[in-house]
Amino acid sequence: MISFRKIVDVCRAFGIEGDPVHYKTFTDGHINSTFLVVFSNKGEETKYLVQNINTVVFKDPDALMQNVVNVTHYLRKRIREAGGDPERETLHFRKTTDGALCLHDGGCCWRIYAFIDHSYTYDLIEDSAIFRSAGESFGRFQRLLANYPIDSLYETIPDFHDTPKRLQALKDAAAADSINRASAVQNEIAFALARESDAGVALQLLNAGKVPLRVTHNDTKLNNILFDETTKQGLCVIDLDTIMPGLSLYDFGDAIRFGAKTAKEDEADLSKVSLSLELFEAYTDGYLSACAEALTKAEVDHLAFSAKLMTYECGVRFLTDYLCGDTYFKIDYPDHNLVRARNQFKLVSEIERMLPEMEAIVQRIYQEKTA
Repeated sequence: MISFRKIVDVCRAFGIEGDPVHYKTFTDGHINSTFLVVFSNKGEETKYLVQNINTVVFKDPDALMQNVVNVTHYLRKRIREAGGDPERETLHFRKTTDGALCLHDGGCCWRIYAFIDHSYTYDLIEDSAIFRSAGESFGRFQRLLANYPIDSLYETIPDFHDTPKRLQALKDAAAADSINRASAVQNEIAFALARESDAGVALQLLNAGKVPLRVTHNDTKLNNILFDETTKQGLCVIDLDTIMPGLSLYDFGDAIRFGAKTAKEDEADLSKVSLSLELFEAYTDGYLSACAEALTKAEVDHLAFSAKLMTYECGVRFLTDYLCGDTYFKIDYPDHNLVRARNQFKLVSEIERMLPEMEAIVQRIYQEKTA
């Protein structure tokens, strides 16, 4: 349990003045510990988000913070040039009193950034308009960073979306069969291996020069967008810890995998698992309204496929972890990862069935946005 006194001490190390009023702990974060802290200074209250970075997951927090600060600095410049409000439309991090991007303290690593008031997040998609706005937000994020010097980014989690390596890890886990689970999941293993040719498609496009390396978010969930209380529209993309070089297909595909599905990721009743074409169309419309002209033809042509690829990769990762004894993903019961894998593979099958219609939706919307 981290005390209020400790958090105040951290704030002082970042040069925050005034009297601490109160704080609260955010419980919706899965990796970092996050606190909202309020200070009063000369009668005015200011809010800050204080985070303890998980250095088990992020082994080089200094490189992570260099990525985040450089990208948000670039975004502020682009937003300002476009007549926007950089204080609300991107994150703003504080430096410590000695100019560091984060505070190393007794094995902990801390950072602080300004709280963006009068904003909120969604955990669930309540209607297609919300998902469209999410697509527009991530599309705008992609467009604003289209010319970012990609070579300056660190790869904070190497090979994060290298699907062929993820599949090889599954093969290795099945061969080792360290806890004697492989015999019971031969159908699931066969499903993954039957789609091996799909695993390398995105990287083949990259190696052929048909799609470029871009700044990718790599966690394009709905709750990683702040919405403005007044306009009710997407305001700011947050949770930038996994920003690194990647493909636009990764971010688009994972957003669809997470947001356009008809059931939770661990729904065991596979009859409930499918893809909502309404939500897919809404997100695609928002995304392409913001960044259609920044994408290559190959990127556009593979947007629908990317939903299958990212769903497939996720299913492979769940199945691999199940075979290895559930060492990576948190589980609530013994077969939790197996249920997740079956869920994702059912969604892959549904996307395969719908793929021609999804591709037609993408092409129609793209033509509308670029006409």
